Amino acid sequence: MPQTDWTDNPELTGPPGIDVTYLLDAATNYEASILERWLKRRTKGETRTIRVKSSRRRFGQHSKELSDFISTESSYLIPLRVAWLAPEKGGRRSVTWADAFKPGDPRDPRGLRARYIRMVHPTRVKMIAGGGATTEQLRAGYEESAEVDGLAAYTTRRAWISLDKVERRLRGNRYKIPRFVPDAILSRGALDQALVQHATDNDLDPDSVRKTARRYLREIAATHSPYVIDLIANAIHSLYRQGYGEIKYSDEEVRRVAELGAEYPIAFLPSHRSNLDRLSLQFMLWENDLPPNHTAGGINLNFFPIGPLLRRTGVFFIRRSFRDNELYKLVLRTYLDYLVEKRFPMEWYLEGGRSRSGKLNPPRFGMLNYLVDAQKRGKAEDIMLLPISITYDQIQDVPDYAREAQGKGKEGESIGWLVSAIRSLRRRYGDIYIRFGEPVSVAEVLASTEIDDVTSVGLQKMAFEVMYRIGQSTPATPVSVVSIALLGFRGKAVSATELADECASLIDFIRSRDLPTTETLDLTAADSVTTIVDWLGEHGNVSSHEAVGRRVFWLDEDQMIRVSYYRNTIVHFFVNRAIAEMAMVRAEVNGERDPSAVRSHMIDLRDLLKFEFFFPDREKFVNLIDSDIELDVAGWEDVLREAGPEEVRAKLGTPVAYWALLPILDAYQIVGDELESLRGPFDEKKFLQACLARARMYRIEERIFNGESASQVLFKTALRLADNRGLLEDGPDVREGRLEFAAEVREAREDAARGL
Repeated sequence: MPQTDWTDNPELTGPPGIDVTYLLDAATNYEASILERWLKRRTKGETRTIRVKSSRRRFGQHSKELSDFISTESSYLIPLRVAWLAPEKGGRRSVTWADAFKPGDPRDPRGLRARYIRMVHPTRVKMIAGGGATTEQLRAGYEESAEVDGLAAYTTRRAWISLDKVERRLRGNRYKIPRFVPDAILSRGALDQALVQHATDNDLDPDSVRKTARRYLREIAATHSPYVIDLIANAIHSLYRQGYGEIKYSDEEVRRVAELGAEYPIAFLPSHRSNLDRLSLQFMLWENDLPPNHTAGGINLNFFPIGPLLRRTGVFFIRRSFRDNELYKLVLRTYLDYLVEKRFPMEWYLEGGRSRSGKLNPPRFGMLNYLVDAQKRGKAEDIMLLPISITYDQIQDVPDYAREAQGKGKEGESIGWLVSAIRSLRRRYGDIYIRFGEPVSVAEVLASTEIDDVTSVGLQKMAFEVMYRIGQSTPATPVSVVSIALLGFRGKAVSATELADECASLIDFIRSRDLPTTETLDLTAADSVTTIVDWLGEHGNVSSHEAVGRRVFWLDEDQMIRVSYYRNTIVHFFVNRAIAEMAMVRAEVNGERDPSAVRSHMIDLRDLLKFEFFFPDREKFVNLIDSDIELDVAGWEDVLREAGPEEVRAKLGTPVAYWALLPILDAYQIVGDELESLRGPFDEKKFLQACLARARMYRIEERIFNGESASQVLFKTALRLADNRGLLEDGPDVREGRLEFAAEVREAREDAARGL
């Protein structure tokens, strides 16, 4: 009989003068026999053991023997478990794809496989013991817990938790996962009271309500599996390496995230640009031995076989719409409360869906409101919102985004869609970059802001702050810089030397502001620019032609929309400068030299573009633009007063508004003009089709300069602004507002076009 190791060499004894009873968390009779025999050898005498419900089996009843014993006897209980470790490969004990072709999980072996592992690989078998407690302590704890599913269930869960903590020291934090979440949540007396109250209020049978609540909870809850977590981590590595080189991140940033997660519950809030976003972040956490996130996913992804796999890696599924389902809301809130209380990390996309433009989408407040509500009800000392930027050199989804922008439908998720998405990765896309922004403390925000529900201004400001920090942590890539240079020529054929000159100006701007980059940008030579443009051309994003010893590059209408995606990932860094330029142009037109007048124009532009970008509050916004102008025009207010706005604008250097904001304002102009001509009720679908037709005409007539402006994504944002101003209603007063809106956009557009 081989010697099996004992973890941490515990004493296996209780306090003096009290009998010890051992609780065996055994999944099989063989495991129970291993523990029994081991105890007899180590304790040198008779031992009392009680077998409890296994933590590795979802089904089965809690021990009646334990229930009877703990209710009447006085003893010290010590939980025991057999921990089976995966084989060590490359210095790491985890499951690989080779193990997928073997029978079952090597950390949960059955039958002959368990016996084989113990005989041939005894170092993979560890006995572990959790912390002990007296029956009196457990009875008192159960009373205080207000749980309703019985003392045996309560004691068993305490034993599992204690053993899990010990086992994680063997396996690693990447396997810090909850077990039997529905059972743990439904055992809570507070939830049971709420379910009974719901039944009473709606004249329903309480048992029927409990049954429905259990069904909802099983529909929602993630069911992490270490086996699947490892397999999927290996699959992710194989998948992304088809098209991408590395997932790059800062080890120091990851260390700070680990320290933050040890102290507070964290909500990981990444940008959403690709279907690889979650996979990239998931692999990065796994690779650094960090706990897997509980990730909110749409119920539309819960289809076989994807849904069951995602659920076992930590995805919990939420219905798209449940506004009138109060019971579903109650169950979801209770589930999130549980995650917060237990400090399990969460993850969701604050934007909702993927960005089709490259810019960050407006936030949605539902999940954030649930989290803030948990904080207000004291479920945690504090909750940290962690902004995360996930950036790509190139994205395989961009052609699809361009088609959608031009009015073509989005392909629904299915097996065929999945196969197509995987095949699209079989090309060279570059690297993936993960950057963490400064966390936002929910407790600190609540201390200074009143948040009642999703309509609260405070909640919206919190979400906007997270989105702003995501933007500030997004790095400029060589592709994004070259994309700006290409778009600056508005589709005109240009040489690599001309593009390099434009890139040099952009790089000076980036360096002077110490903006984040993925690497040292070296795009001032024609050869280095040609490399990037050819790479874009491999994916059909740029056209080129070579003859008579010259080579030129240009963009057609579709390519403008595609390449604008990469520009838009960093365009927010240039918006303050663009607004400063346009404010100076307006002051020049009006003959103004008063800095307060210039700042007033800045505020007006901020309000016009508030649905496109995440601006800080007005005072901070103005201060940021002041500081930006000062970088190039020291004492700009004095220059304005003495020499006028035209002198300030000249000193600002190469204009940026014509490529950073004019395409947006072109799209806004199309919407404004279409609203002017609209008669009768507003129908969004018909209106957007009319906008696309108008954009085509304006482009043919050269009334707009950018093919990228013919985009439903931009039209929809302009409509959000129009709706915010009450311009989508029908009536005589609205018509006047539409005329004013179109005139305002026309004026701003003319100011942005001065740089052409």
